[in-house]
Amino acid sequence: MKKFFKFLGIVILLAVAFILISGLFIPREFHFERSVMIKAPKEVIWNNLSHFSSFEQWDPWKVKDPAMKRTIEGADGTVGAAYSWEGNSDVGSGTMTYKGIYPYDSILVDLHFKKPFESRARAFYRMSAEVQGYKVTWGFDTRMPYPVNAVSYFCFDMEGSLDKDFSSGLASLKKLCESNAAMMAMR
Repeated sequence: MKKFFKFLGIVILLAVAFILISGLFIPREFHFERSVMIKAPKEVIWNNLSHFSSFEQWDPWKVKDPAMKRTIEGADGTVGAAYSWEGNSDVGSGTMTYKGIYPYDSILVDLHFKKPFESRARAFYRMSAEVQGYKVTWGFDTRMPYPVNAVSYFCFDMEGSLDKDFSSGLASLKKLCESNAAMMAMR
């Protein structure tokens, strides 16, 4: 039994050393983005991107917690407006605040996660005219402290998890914008 605990101690020590050493070489910056092509007037797309009240219609996390509590503070669609949410363990809680709004081009957002862990990120939306419609890109940049960068790298599939959520949200945004455009055309 003593040999087992000695062996287990050595394994744990080696695992901790591996994480600490590898954390020195793994990037601390994390960038993620996904894009979708939308065939709708730029005004329709922009309205759905630039207003937190519209975000609630295509928010990919509402499926994970339909009872999520949301509040909007300030003048929605303007710099300084804030969207706060509090949900179950799947969605956590936090606040998004508009830091820059450049009509029909981009939006910069300060993203402050409170639960399940405290962190900050810089989120963004970009919109560009393409031959097939408008390309909308949604992404964020964050910096992970050492050695959390190594733990995240080896223990979590951040890219895969975010891909599912962002792709789902962008697909909902596309559907919302294109159906809004079709309704406008019928008037």
